Amino acid sequence: MPTQVQAYAAHAADKPLSAYRFERRDLRADDVAIDILYCGVCHSDLHFARNDWGMTSYPIVPGHEIVGRVTAVGSAVTGHQIGDVVGVGCMVDSCRHCQACNEGLEQYCENGFTMTYGSADRHDGTMTQGGYSDAIVVSDRFVVRMPEGIDLPSAAPLMCAGITTYSPLKHYGVKPGHKVGVIGMGGLGHMGVKLAKALGAEVTLFTRSQSKVSEAKRQGADHVVISSDEAQMAEVAETFDFMLDTVPVQHDLNPYLNALRYDGTHILVGLLEPIDPAVNGGSLIFKRRVLAGSLIGGMPETQEVLDFCAENGITCDVEMINIDQINEAFERMQKGDVKYRFVIDMASLKAQSAA
Repeated sequence: MPTQVQAYAAHAADKPLSAYRFERRDLRADDVAIDILYCGVCHSDLHFARNDWGMTSYPIVPGHEIVGRVTAVGSAVTGHQIGDVVGVGCMVDSCRHCQACNEGLEQYCENGFTMTYGSADRHDGTMTQGGYSDAIVVSDRFVVRMPEGIDLPSAAPLMCAGITTYSPLKHYGVKPGHKVGVIGMGGLGHMGVKLAKALGAEVTLFTRSQSKVSEAKRQGADHVVISSDEAQMAEVAETFDFMLDTVPVQHDLNPYLNALRYDGTHILVGLLEPIDPAVNGGSLIFKRRVLAGSLIGGMPETQEVLDFCAENGITCDVEMINIDQINEAFERMQKGDVKYRFVIDMASLKAQSAA
């Protein structure tokens, strides 16, 4: 029989999230049932709840930065067992047979991956629902192991913010001796600084805010450049190997492209809108620069970033909240009033349900 679970859901774009009860499916042969311990709060959750992208089907339970404990496994599952502490990120399925999937790059599935929430299940057509709930059922292929000793609440955002910044740094070969610029100091940016530094790079944070200089240094940045200061930008022209651009809104890329040396690469991980103002093609052509993009990471790489963070003592800076604070958290997140990720203690949902 399907399992009844408690959750918080958005029921309309203009309504706050509220308590919601629904059914999780019976276990399929390859499924893992997970009791959710912690769930991070991502900007995507806010966008979906408010239908900013015009693709939300209500009611919707957000949450794709999930840490929990295995409570049951399907008959064909061999990689996980009851009691294991595991994670679930932005994907819960893919076609599993295209070239991208065969290479462990499920995020680029040629037939489209299934999102943790807001997607039609590939098998029964029901809408997937996310981690603002007390339990979830996921195919074992899309479940990763939490390494021994990792801090579980701060590990939750590694399932999105961590892998989103780690994947391009690894793919483009960042290593000791490289100079990496990180643009923006939010949830993605602060992880980009930490991860690039741990990979051995010399890291510079680019920010428009003088107030973030000391914070960037605390996070591990070697240098900070105020990007609105033309003199500072001129001083670093043609010096960087990579730019990791985490800014999620339209902004002028040209000053940052000019900070790249020849053969430098500017990587977009935050901007999903058209680039405005336009990129000057000459700044690419005359220095053989690359403008690239990157989307989360596949399942092998998601396990890799968790292991890397555990080995190097890297955590995401989090602020813990109870589930009944989620609407306030959304408002604060929209204002940039969080350093750097809210994480829901799902024990608060269980306590609320028992009251």
